[in-house]
Amino acid sequence: MKKSKIEQIIHQDIILKQALSDPRVTRRDFLAFTGAMGMTATMGGALWSNRALAATPKRGGHMVSGLNDANTGDSLDCGLFNATYMICISRAFRDSLVNVGQDNSMEPALAESWEASPDAKIWRFNIRQGVEFHNGKSLTTDDVVASINKHRGEDSTSYAKGVFSGISDVRVDGNTVIVELADGNADCPALFTDYHFNIMPSKDGVAESLSSAGTGPYLLKEYNPGVKTVLERNPNTWHPDGGALADSHEVLAILDDTARQSALISGSVDVINRPALKGIARLKNVKGVNIVDVASNLAFTHPMRMDVTPFDNMDFRTALKLSTPRQEFIDKVLFGYGAIGNDQPLGPGFGSYDASLNVEYDLDKAKHHLKKSGHEGVTIDLSASNTSYGGAMDAAQLFQQHWAKIGVNTNIVQEPQDGYWNNVWNVKPFCTCYWGARPVEDMILSIAYLSSSPWNDTVIKNARVDELVVAARGELDAAKRKAMYQEVQHIISKEGGTIIPAFGTDVAATRDTIGVGEQIGGGWEMDGGHYLKRWWNA
Repeated sequence: MKKSKIEQIIHQDIILKQALSDPRVTRRDFLAFTGAMGMTATMGGALWSNRALAATPKRGGHMVSGLNDANTGDSLDCGLFNATYMICISRAFRDSLVNVGQDNSMEPALAESWEASPDAKIWRFNIRQGVEFHNGKSLTTDDVVASINKHRGEDSTSYAKGVFSGISDVRVDGNTVIVELADGNADCPALFTDYHFNIMPSKDGVAESLSSAGTGPYLLKEYNPGVKTVLERNPNTWHPDGGALADSHEVLAILDDTARQSALISGSVDVINRPALKGIARLKNVKGVNIVDVASNLAFTHPMRMDVTPFDNMDFRTALKLSTPRQEFIDKVLFGYGAIGNDQPLGPGFGSYDASLNVEYDLDKAKHHLKKSGHEGVTIDLSASNTSYGGAMDAAQLFQQHWAKIGVNTNIVQEPQDGYWNNVWNVKPFCTCYWGARPVEDMILSIAYLSSSPWNDTVIKNARVDELVVAARGELDAAKRKAMYQEVQHIISKEGGTIIPAFGTDVAATRDTIGVGEQIGGGWEMDGGHYLKRWWNA
């Protein structure tokens, strides 16, 4: 059927929009493309110029965001952060020693520079001078030491305790903070990019974890956990060029996918994270909306607590792994935004990733292991919520269908979205989950796979994994280090307690009134968690 004139115009508008938003399209390509569509060179050039203008960062204006992954139980205590909402807020009003840049390199923040001893056991961080907290207190090396020590020691309640477990001593030498490690670690600066690590004011040697006074480019003006946060530009910022672009932000917690997407389409918000992938094709065609996506080491995980029956049986875990439909998960839950996973947490973006490690889909082998486990016909609970990742409820139903084929009955427990990370994850025996990307292997392994880690959500206790993770930190030979991490991947994949059907893509959506840089950080979703500073009102 021949398209109407209006349909032709709409179709042409969509194609032009897609061409303009594709970073692979050059000016020459675009002018040739518009010429083929019957447009003059002047018209095509004007459109390209508007794109270039929109891509130039601008200061000013107010931005409203609607984010998933928030909880009414959230607090300003960075040691207890466990979701994207607080990560983004904290990176706007607080700073770290080191940042992950948009090219995923380590960049100076409150540490102007750093240097290591030849064996990488002693690191010296030179602390930036002339920095003030929002309450007027000057930043000191004592504040830095107290902020590090918050995550160390037997009494620490920080979820990042495992990340900093290799630090044996922290001390001050003039304007320098010296970090001494029990074993060498070539990636030590990356530890201080962990989202739990914020520099806070201290009193009597103790970090004031609940203080709203940071050193970041924004002031925290209003904070209602799990509901709304308001940020305003810090007029006394130390950051070059102001460190941020918008004058102010309002960040709303919108857990429901439909409500969040509707708010974006209506213009009630300018930015959302995690648009529902089920409707991403339609959202791409909505006038005034742009999709922002970046390949990531994001892992979709399904942790089984290995201290609870039947998940304490390796044959039973193997049976579930072998009957999990990985490509179908990518096709039907991620809608193509992902890569096949292999039940270990180091994604294809890591240099140590072992592409030869595959977990096959084999129902006969799965039935063999299930029979060997002695749990044929068992019924298990799978706790799930779409706040754990978009499409988690659909994924649970998909798994239920396939595990039934080998004789495992699955009772899907739809958990409340609010409080999921406090009441379900790391509490219930089996649940849906995701792990955001980290810049180096040691960080994800130390925080989730060491026997002593508080975020060891599978309760794996493997002496060889513990040994390899610690040894790899201090191994300066790149080839030997890679071999250690690959051995860890094989052990966790075979013996561990999590099913990782896929690694993902960080996806967000914006109104076309919002500018986003050509390169987007993949260290965490939302431009590494720094979008409030990096994105602008176009």
